[in-house]
Amino acid sequence: MGTSTSSSGPGSGVPLVPPWVPAAPPLLPDPPDADVQAEIGAQPPAEEKAPEPNPPGNASPARFGPTRRALGDYGRTGNRDDLRRALGNYVSRGYGGSRSTSSRFAGTATTASALGGVLAALANNTPIPGLDRTLLATMDADTLLDTLVEVVRQVDGTQDAEAERRSTRDALSDTLKRFPDADPLNLDATGRAYAIERFVALDVFNRFYLDVGAAVQDNAPNPTQALARLAEAKAYIGETVAAAFRRLEQAGHTVNSNAVSSVIRTALRDAFDIFEDYTG
Repeated sequence: MGTSTSSSGPGSGVPLVPPWVPAAPPLLPDPPDADVQAEIGAQPPAEEKAPEPNPPGNASPARFGPTRRALGDYGRTGNRDDLRRALGNYVSRGYGGSRSTSSRFAGTATTASALGGVLAALANNTPIPGLDRTLLATMDADTLLDTLVEVVRQVDGTQDAEAERRSTRDALSDTLKRFPDADPLNLDATGRAYAIERFVALDVFNRFYLDVGAAVQDNAPNPTQALARLAEAKAYIGETVAAAFRRLEQAGHTVNSNAVSSVIRTALRDAFDIFEDYTG
């Protein structure tokens, strides 16, 4: 699967958002009611900071129990309804709802923004500390991607960093597969947007797998079926995250804007909203 080893996941009594997670970027403001906006002749509001609620508290006992039970059922049967139920419980009970879950994934938004910044700087010939563009141009593809990972997300000893580095590497690889003629040192806006969105989807899956993925492996009929179930879960999460980005894009918010971190966090919140609706 190209993932890190699944663990038993974070336990109860610990903060829902660990102290090493960076501060969450603000969510985009909710759009005003269309009828009211038309009546007063107002323009859509500019992107601005939205107030944050009080920080999420500590995790409740057996926080991932319902998620693991649903994933166990999914591992045994491959029933997608069980996968949906697992994702719903993961968001609602594991992390306290879509908004606090998006806060837990603030590192995802931060690293995705950093990835976009590095790719944009390369495309615009903007100097990047620690990178020699002339040297980059002489590297083979694998060495180049590994070098970009080091710039985007350095090792810091946390499991989050490990997952985000893997997600960065895989997102870049997937981007070059999607756009085989593209130059990673000169990606256009479409290629950069795909890389960012792909990173977010991969990182959500990687965190999900690290927290609770063992339930699939422990209950699938055999290793081949376990891999197939995890691949389906990965694809399903990717489809949901991509759809969230498309909805924001249709509303005029893109990852190539100045508010990229807020766009990413809002896309995460919207995807987690969908998952939370599957709680059962």
